[in-house]
Amino acid sequence: MKRIKYELEFIFRASPAIVYKFLTAPSCLIRWFCDGVDINGEVYSFEWQGFGEDAYMIDDIEEERIRFQWMDSDYPDEYFEFRMYKSPITEETILEITDFCDESELEDQKALWASQVTKLRKETGG
Repeated sequence: MKRIKYELEFIFRASPAIVYKFLTAPSCLIRWFCDGVDINGEVYSFEWQGFGEDAYMIDDIEEERIRFQWMDSDYPDEYFEFRMYKSPITEETILEITDFCDESELEDQKALWASQVTKLRKETGG
C-alpha cells in the first residue's frame, strides 16, 4: 500500500496564540482532539475511546509550528504537523495540517481532520 503526504488548510478568526494553545495544552486538546492526554517532557500520550498512542514532539516554535511523530510508527520519516500564521490580507489565522496516510485512506483522513477542526473552530471562537 502506497503512503502519501497530504496537506490541509483551514481558516480561523482566533489568533495564532489561541490556536497554538489548543494544539499544545492538555486541557484544550481534550476539548477537540482526543479523550485524554498526558505530557511527559516531549512525549504526548493521547487516548481515544480507551486506545492510547504516544507521539514525540519533534519540533515546537511557539505560535508558529508544532510537529509530532508517532512513537510506534512503521514509517520513521512520517510526522503530523500544525502550522499557523496570519494572512497578510485578511488578518485571519491560517492553520495548515500536514499528515501521512495510505493512499486508499486519503478521503477518510481528510474528513476526520475536517471534523476535528470543526470542533477546534467552535472551541476557539471561530
